[in-house]
Amino acid sequence: MVTGSNIIEVRGLTAAYGDFVLLDKISFDVRRGEVFVIIGGSGCGKSTLMKHLIGLLPPAAGEILIDGENITTATGGQRAELIEKFGVMYQSGALFGSLTLEENVMLAMEEFTDLPADARQLVARMKLSLVGLERFAAHFPSEVSGGMQKRAAIARAMALDPAVLFLDEPSAGLDPVTSAGLDELILNLNHNLGVTFVIVSHELASIYAVADRVIMLDSTKKGILAEGSPADLRDHDMDPGVHAFFHREAREVPA
Repeated sequence: MVTGSNIIEVRGLTAAYGDFVLLDKISFDVRRGEVFVIIGGSGCGKSTLMKHLIGLLPPAAGEILIDGENITTATGGQRAELIEKFGVMYQSGALFGSLTLEENVMLAMEEFTDLPADARQLVARMKLSLVGLERFAAHFPSEVSGGMQKRAAIARAMALDPAVLFLDEPSAGLDPVTSAGLDELILNLNHNLGVTFVIVSHELASIYAVADRVIMLDSTKKGILAEGSPADLRDHDMDPGVHAFFHREAREVPA
């Protein structure tokens, strides 16, 4: 459900750990309503880029605009308002084991809203229903499967009705059937609610299933090696690294 306007704009972003530069002056946009996937080999900076996008890491240079506002310089109330515009699902789900699924979803509402307890509970139940977990609201994370934990984490990320959902390796550790169900959920939320997704992934089946557009990061280039639809990159991009990724071909590791 791509609408054309940009909801995220990255301009000249440099990501570095001390003197080690991982990404050097990269620029790209995420369009409102699209499923945008960040791909690339291990160590290329996918998760580091996501941490910059959600404001966990400050850039060494450049800026990140979310809905036209610069998250790299925002402070105080402005930063809090920006953070409420997106939700995050971390790779492990990162649910609190001592809380039920419903209580996990209610956490953000307790922190950022003045809703009374019964209203928070109602919203939490609605979010769990959106991900197919309404019957498991009173269960603890240890009592449900890994796939259900990730669905619950998506429900929690949606608690404040964000415009953008960031998902870090949503298919990691899941069997193919469960992974396909999660892909279907992402597409349903995108199509029915208009949610923009920014996803870090290396799972080809999921990338083909959900992505409107991808950027492929490269550790040697320290930047973006390719950008486009997965099918177009698979069928037409002649770069050896892009070809190897999309065709699952081994490459010789430099000595």
